[in-house]
Amino acid sequence: MKQEKSMSTESPVHEISDLVDQKSLRKSVVAGSIGVLVHWFDWAVYAYLAGTIAVVFFPESNSSSGLLAAFAVFAVSFLVRPIGAVIFGRLGDRLGRKQTLSIVILSMALATLVLGLLPGYSSIGIAAPILLIATRVVQGLAAGGEFGSAAAFLGEFSPANRRGFGVSWLEFGSLLGFLLASFTVVLLNVVFDPQQIIDWAWRIPFLITVPLGFIGLYIRRKIEDTPEFEQLKELETVSHAPVREVFQRNRREFIQTCGMEIFMNVTFYVVLVYLLTYQEVYIGFDAGRAALLSTLASALGLIVVPLAGIASDKLGRKPVLMTAAVALTLLAVPLFLLMQSGASWASFVSTLGLALILAIILGTHAVTVVELFPTRTRQTGLSIAYAVTAALFAGTAPYVLTWLLDSTGNMLVPGYFLAAVGVVGIITVISIPETRGVALLKEQDLETATVEIPGEVYGRA
Repeated sequence: MKQEKSMSTESPVHEISDLVDQKSLRKSVVAGSIGVLVHWFDWAVYAYLAGTIAVVFFPESNSSSGLLAAFAVFAVSFLVRPIGAVIFGRLGDRLGRKQTLSIVILSMALATLVLGLLPGYSSIGIAAPILLIATRVVQGLAAGGEFGSAAAFLGEFSPANRRGFGVSWLEFGSLLGFLLASFTVVLLNVVFDPQQIIDWAWRIPFLITVPLGFIGLYIRRKIEDTPEFEQLKELETVSHAPVREVFQRNRREFIQTCGMEIFMNVTFYVVLVYLLTYQEVYIGFDAGRAALLSTLASALGLIVVPLAGIASDKLGRKPVLMTAAVALTLLAVPLFLLMQSGASWASFVSTLGLALILAIILGTHAVTVVELFPTRTRQTGLSIAYAVTAALFAGTAPYVLTWLLDSTGNMLVPGYFLAAVGVVGIITVISIPETRGVALLKEQDLETATVEIPGEVYGRA
């Protein structure tokens, strides 16, 4: 029988900063962020090529219904994410971060390879869209496990005094994936004519994702598991039922994480996804101008996200997040009003203003929720909260905004929508403790340990 906190000190608990050298830290940053890059590259490419995919896989439909069918398949990947979150979150908290990081990126790479090689409707008929749906289901399941796996991994590998900066590279990877996808699709349209793209060239962006995925797999297979998880194994306190434990013992942290991820996810989708359509359809920007503004927004994010992570290490998570939440609440409507003036400088300032607020959120949200959970249930809690909020709120945001705009005729609806999301952010930030620099091993992780827990670690948990 185990003896709780016995007097043996043969296996002491260490601070993570004592265990990770700079080379391992750099490798962990690449390993943690590359899967996010692959996921968002694939996601964005599918969205950008939705019209072409509709022609290839749903040719018997008219253009509108074919496009709706292509986006319905796209939505399937959102709906299955919570299932993937439960599967991979549980695996990560039971087997380790390294194992799930590897399984997730391998699943993504194989599903993307199959998608890139799929015959179209003209070759195999109804089997083509069925197989397309199957690949998107696999990708959605893998996506459900990516955020929680990568966030927990980066958080547990980063030194406590630089954890915000370390975890911020997760969202740097997502923005870089967006930018690379946009560049690839533009290049595709420059090199090939529309018929060549429909015939075969649409496959190229998906197929070039595959080598990147396998490179990521190689990197992830070469890394060690995180020191925190290794400590749990050493102390024999790994959770055997992390899903149940999240809802029995970490319900508060789970609700706070849901609030944080609603704040982040909805802002992300409105600013980087829906805004391009809004500017083209409702304001009248030409496609090139809207695409340029979207590209500049992502590029600004690449600069600001790591800086926001650094700021959170210096000032604390709450001040940085509260700044972004208040700014979104107060400035969203004025920025959309400015955007409607039509002046080039106004569209530039308003778009980059929204992008700046988003980037501050992106640079800070992940490390904050990582620090809320104990190590025993961290990956499960993060994965489920992120996937559920993405499916229920972020994935539906473009549809809801389009419906509200058409119903009310009020061009400021997206601004009011984001202001409401900012209020959610304010309430969430008020509810959470300041977590900067906290020990990631908490009392819940150590309470059944079979070795003595050093007092300074136990006290800081």
